[in-house]
Amino acid sequence: METFVLFLVTLLVDGVFGYTDEVKSVSVMEGDSVTLYTDLTEIKKADLILWTFGSENTRIAQINRLINKISYYDVLDGRFRDRLKLDHQTGSLIITDITTQHTGLYGFLQIIGEKQVTPKKFSVIVSARLSVPVISSNSSQCSSSSNCSLVCSVVNVGHVTLSWYKGNRLLSRISVSDLSISLSLPLEVEYQDKNSYSCVLNNPFSNQTQHLDISQLCHTCSASDSSTLYIVLGCLSALAVVAVLCGIVYYYHHRRSKQAGHQSQPDGEENIRLTDVTGNAGDANRPNIAGAETPDQERHSQNNTFVEKDEIKSVSAMVGETVTLHTDVTEIQEDELIRWKFADSKVCKLAEFFVIAKWDKTNNEEYLHDDNKFKDRLHLDHDTGSLVITNITPEHYGHYKLHITSEGQKISKTFNLIAHVSMSSFHILLHVNHTIYIHHCIPN
Repeated sequence: METFVLFLVTLLVDGVFGYTDEVKSVSVMEGDSVTLYTDLTEIKKADLILWTFGSENTRIAQINRLINKISYYDVLDGRFRDRLKLDHQTGSLIITDITTQHTGLYGFLQIIGEKQVTPKKFSVIVSARLSVPVISSNSSQCSSSSNCSLVCSVVNVGHVTLSWYKGNRLLSRISVSDLSISLSLPLEVEYQDKNSYSCVLNNPFSNQTQHLDISQLCHTCSASDSSTLYIVLGCLSALAVVAVLCGIVYYYHHRRSKQAGHQSQPDGEENIRLTDVTGNAGDANRPNIAGAETPDQERHSQNNTFVEKDEIKSVSAMVGETVTLHTDVTEIQEDELIRWKFADSKVCKLAEFFVIAKWDKTNNEEYLHDDNKFKDRLHLDHDTGSLVITNITPEHYGHYKLHITSEGQKISKTFNLIAHVSMSSFHILLHVNHTIYIHHCIPN
């Protein structure tokens, strides 16, 4: 018989509650108990009393008089567990320790002799217990403005109203019917306002009030505060200026130090001479560079600068051709200085070197000698430092010296540019110990 009754109840639940639009509204505070009354004095004649919840009419409790049984259903994630109680005489539903999860539509239905009796509907609104609203300032701690911006806010509330009052007069209001939402309500007052302001949060059961203390949240900058602020700003500005000046001084000092290092030897003529020294035993035909280091000396440092050993490389070219003296460097570094010098070695007694080209990558400066001999004939490769000489004439034959200087290092290379002629000419290449030297003059 119970199976038949339950089947009949399912049909009635699906088709009966839609017949009435009358819904009784019930409001309750979270944590309290509420009773949904059936307005019946007794239910002795009813075969079945049924309570449902939600738009899906989920059954949560029932009284089956045919088998004299009261049932509670643990549905909807157990939200009604141990919270429901039925009055066995009237069929009224009692919900204890109610929470906001129990907000919704409740339905009551009784069946007598397999016939339904006009159902009832209850709309239950559960309001959370109110917290005290918080008033904060949107203005800076110290302002020269005449107005102070405030905001009153609450979090995780539902079915509430948030209001600003000036004395007993309502200034502004905001309401919300959703659950678990945050609210905020702004207000702007004058710093010297002596009126009393309050922010009120309320629902149908209670309210919470927070009074505004303008002196705590809103204050203008005093003269002493302004003076202190100006002093601090002045000190910070002075420190910034000093830091900038120190940076400038350091930069120029560092730059001058680099330039001084690069210019430790003059850019003009040097006291470096190529002569035929016949007094050197076993090496009478090797040109000597006056003031240059011996091979043993070249392996040591001078003035904390490492000097790479310098050897002479012979390069031949015909008149009218273009020749490139390669540095064998793939890329010039930022702190390196390239200098090319020339000495006319066709004169046997004396040959002085002088600078004909210079590339200072640090300062992005280029120098090319523009006398009649080299005018418009010299070009520098700014990536490698290699020297290009165009439209060669007999005046361009001689010794070319390369200096690559940087902090802590100096690289030197010497090139002998000779005419491309037969072996019977005056310039004969001698190969001694894998180093190429030039025999410049034929003894008488």
